[in-house]
Amino acid sequence: MEFFDTHSHLNNSTLTSRLDLVLANAKEANVVQMAVIGYDWPSSLFSVHLAEKHDNLVAVVGLHPHDAAAFDDGLYKKFLQLGREPVVKAIGEIGLDYYRDYAPRSVQKAAFERQIFLAKDLALPIIIHDRDAHADIMDIVKATNAGENSGIMHCYSGSWEMAKEFLTLGFYISIAGPVTYGNARALPEVAAKVPLDRLLIETDCPYLTPHPHRGKTNEPAFVPLVAAKIAEIRGMALAEIAAITTQNARQFFGLK
Repeated sequence: MEFFDTHSHLNNSTLTSRLDLVLANAKEANVVQMAVIGYDWPSSLFSVHLAEKHDNLVAVVGLHPHDAAAFDDGLYKKFLQLGREPVVKAIGEIGLDYYRDYAPRSVQKAAFERQIFLAKDLALPIIIHDRDAHADIMDIVKATNAGENSGIMHCYSGSWEMAKEFLTLGFYISIAGPVTYGNARALPEVAAKVPLDRLLIETDCPYLTPHPHRGKTNEPAFVPLVAAKIAEIRGMALAEIAAITTQNARQFFGLK
């Protein structure tokens, strides 16, 4: 079996401080490829550095909505240049976060829209962060045709009804550790119903550690636990979910 973690923050100091061990753990768990997701300019640069150093990593660069106020013409040009590096396979994570509201919502929307067009300029797909902002995310995605080059709804937390809309707009649905939690409500239904050719798995490490390791630092080695829960929900073999989601990830990121 081979697994692909489509959303990791190996550029986070919690993991970079012991990166060799984290990568060794991933290898032992048959996690053969990982996407390293940027969330600001320094972390995006480091994503590229890691992907250039390790051939089983791909880089994703972008500005998280928490830091939306920093997005200006100068940063647009820097991301445009960085996005041309061969190891960069998507723009993200971008979107809206109305839970923390670290930036004014109008500023978040402006940065989100500009990064959608940045991705279009680079002919790259996007990876969307959506926390408590479902309606505005959907409105912007539709207005900008954001799924033109495909995209991922990262760590999906919405309803099945909304997932169906994103699917029609060209997006993949990525399931993370919360699907393993006892209080998961809508997510098991989504995991059960997403078409197999649009299903992805992720850790969002070092956050959202899946059961039974909650309370510990998350890492890519735990992504098989997400796959196992989805396999249980769908009544499928773990090997099938592993193969399908790995193939989907390689297709999304343009890998062989």
